[in-house]
Amino acid sequence: MKKKPLGGKSDLRTRIWKYRYFYIMFLPVLVALILFYYLPMVGIRFAFYKYTPFAPPTFVGMANFKRLWSTPSFWTAFRNTLEISLVNLFLSMIISIVVALLINEIGHLRLKKTVQTIIYLPHFLSWVVVASIFMIVLSPQGGFVNQVLLSLGIIKEPIYFLAEEKWWRPVYFFISRWKETGWGTIIYLATLTSISPELYEAASIDGAGRFKQTLYITIPSIMNTVIIVLILNLAKVLNLFESVFVLYNPLVYHVSDVIQTYVYRLALNANAPDYGFSTAVGLFKSVVSCMLVLFSNWASKKVRGRGIL
Repeated sequence: MKKKPLGGKSDLRTRIWKYRYFYIMFLPVLVALILFYYLPMVGIRFAFYKYTPFAPPTFVGMANFKRLWSTPSFWTAFRNTLEISLVNLFLSMIISIVVALLINEIGHLRLKKTVQTIIYLPHFLSWVVVASIFMIVLSPQGGFVNQVLLSLGIIKEPIYFLAEEKWWRPVYFFISRWKETGWGTIIYLATLTSISPELYEAASIDGAGRFKQTLYITIPSIMNTVIIVLILNLAKVLNLFESVFVLYNPLVYHVSDVIQTYVYRLALNANAPDYGFSTAVGLFKSVVSCMLVLFSNWASKKVRGRGIL
């Protein structure tokens, strides 16, 4: 005898009552999503208005977007965002994989856990704390790095690493990897533990050393994970703010200013806040980010047979 399919309001009420505790636990999350993600979308309309302090807004249609296309400072920020994010993404993947492989080779369990703990710790420091530490270490006035370089005769005058364009990005990438490399190794270490030891034993019997085992067994075994991590992170390449905001300054805007910091200065940190134009910039960034998410979802389906959405 076939069961009667569920349907109707009574069945819906029954299911809700049956799983009421799960819905109650989900309620705070739902409220937070509405308050902090959906309600702010009302502000999208600002992109089509010109806002002047102490005066009613004026509808300008697409004028803010036309201005966006013709503003060199916006395209500088957009280019910087892509360059910094993509370089950081590939550095993150390469360094995290190498570190994970090195940790995996540590045979002593206690030493292995100690190393993992040490490299994970920086991730739990806020970017404000990390920036404060490196500003002291890299300071041209008594900073540790400058003192060492001066004492070794490598430089003749102190270098202001965070205020010179040629140094800012290398320093930023170093700080970013110092903070996040340990955390990035977790998923690769988890993948490495799933590789069958029998593969290594068979390779060892055939005369393969550790290097060849890594090259022909370990790396191919984690490539699927590498591709998935790459695809997932591509969707977030424009979401760059805090790490840049705490380290940059007006002297290096040309190489460090990104979309989020650009919007921040326009809307919140300017003598005459330009809410309309800053909202147009933010909306443009959101549209591009949405396209990247859709591309990542399509690429994920191609690679692993299912999407990320």
